[in-house]
Amino acid sequence: MDITLPQQFIELSMESLKQAPDRWFQLNQQSIQQFNNLASHEETLKLKHEPLHLIPSRREKTVSAVDTSTIKIGETNTGIIIAIRGANVWKQRKRYRYVRFGPFIFHVTEENKRQVFETLERAYFSSVHEQARQGAPSILQMPMRIASLLERWLQTMAAKTMKNGLMLFDGSLTAGTAETPTRRMREILDSARKGQNVVLAFSKVTNLRANGHRITELLPDHEPPFLLETEGLKLKPPMVLLGEIYVARLAKANLAFRLDIDKEVPVESRIEAVENLLGNDLFAESYPETLRLAHILCTFTANEVLAMQHFVTRRFGLQFVNRPDMHRLLFGMFGKGEGYQ
Repeated sequence: MDITLPQQFIELSMESLKQAPDRWFQLNQQSIQQFNNLASHEETLKLKHEPLHLIPSRREKTVSAVDTSTIKIGETNTGIIIAIRGANVWKQRKRYRYVRFGPFIFHVTEENKRQVFETLERAYFSSVHEQARQGAPSILQMPMRIASLLERWLQTMAAKTMKNGLMLFDGSLTAGTAETPTRRMREILDSARKGQNVVLAFSKVTNLRANGHRITELLPDHEPPFLLETEGLKLKPPMVLLGEIYVARLAKANLAFRLDIDKEVPVESRIEAVENLLGNDLFAESYPETLRLAHILCTFTANEVLAMQHFVTRRFGLQFVNRPDMHRLLFGMFGKGEGYQ
C-alpha cells in the first residue's frame, strides 16, 4: 500500500504542535462526539412497496469496511487541537482483521490551516488537486475535512488492492459536497469496478422522506431480509447521486438502513452483492459487523482523550487552562453549557 498520506499526517501533526505559539490550552468542554458523513437532503421520492427478497449466498467473498472519526481535544488562544483516526476492517476466510491509522493530533490555526489541508490533499490526491481544490475550510470545518481526506484515501487504497470483493462505506454515495468532491468519488468507484468490487454504502441516519415519512420507517410486513427500491429522487447541482438508493432490512431486528449501491453496477449484480454480504458477514441489528467494527475501532474513548491531552502536555509543553463555562456561570443550574445534547 502507498503510505504517503499517513506519513504526511504524522509529519504535519508534529510540526503543527511544535509551532504552537501559546503554550497554554483549554480543555474541550464539549462531550466526546464523532462526526459522520450523513445525507441531509429532504427531497421527496417514491418508495416501492413490493420488496426484493434476498437469499443469502455462501459464496466466499472478502468484505472490507472503512470509517474515520475526529474529535476536538482542546482549544488554544489561536486555534484548536484535534485528533483524527481511521480504521480499515476486512473479513476473509471467516476471520476479521484490521489496520488502524492514528490517532493523528493537529494544532489548527488560521495561520496554518491552508498549509495543513493542501499539503495533505496533495500527498495522495495530487492528480485531481487543482480541479478539486476549493480553498482551505474554516477552523470549525477542519476536523471533518481532514477526517474526510483520510477516509477517501483509505477507500482508494481498498479499491485498488481488493479483488472481487465487497466494499462497505459509512454514509451515502451522494457527491458534490466539500467533503466528497464528485470527481474524487467517481475515481474511487471506478477503481473498485476495475477490481470487480461492489461498493455498498450504509447510512445510519437519513432524512430522505416518502409521503412525509422517513424511508427507513415505511417497512412492509414481510419477512426479512429484503430491499425496497426507491425512485424519483432528484438533487440540485452540484449534488450528484452516484448510487442507487435502497431501504435495507437485512435481519429480524425491526431496523432498516438507507443503502446506496454503485449505480454503474447492473441491477442483478447489486442484488447478488447484497446476498453475498448476507452470506459472508454477521448482522447485529440489521447492520453488517465489518462496518460496525470499523466504527468501533476508530472511535475515541474518554481514556484515549485523556492520554492524548497528557501526550501534548509532556511532549510539547502545552499546559491546561480551564476557562469558565459562561452558561453555568451566568445561569447556574439552568445553564445548558456547550456539552448539552
